[in-house]
Amino acid sequence: MPENKVVYYGTGRRKEAVARVRLVPGSGTVTVNGRPALEYFGRQQLVDSAVAPFKVTDTQNRFDVIANCNGGGISGQSGAVRLGIARALLEAGDFRAELKKAGYLKRDARAVERKKYGLKKARKRPQFSKR
Repeated sequence: MPENKVVYYGTGRRKEAVARVRLVPGSGTVTVNGRPALEYFGRQQLVDSAVAPFKVTDTQNRFDVIANCNGGGISGQSGAVRLGIARALLEAGDFRAELKKAGYLKRDARAVERKKYGLKKARKRPQFSKR
């Protein structure tokens, strides 16, 4: 990689997934773990969700995305890439107002609730028997 190229970094997390995202000025190619985004995620909906910050800030086809994801499933990884892209765009320009209004700078804290002892799942109780 040439030394004069500007690179913007962002880290995103969602559920158990972590995505390290690099934005490089380019033509809009999205690569996740060395594969094209559609091939990696398998669904266009997940790719659209991941690149949504570009639509809000009107920066489509201005940056190439190189994302490195691990942990979780494809849905969580897509959300992690979205947060990573949004955080990298903060470095790239003055997009804070648009990203904040769209809600892309918030870390989605929802995760799987842990199983408790005496219960079958996180909240499901064993069947009650009166006699």
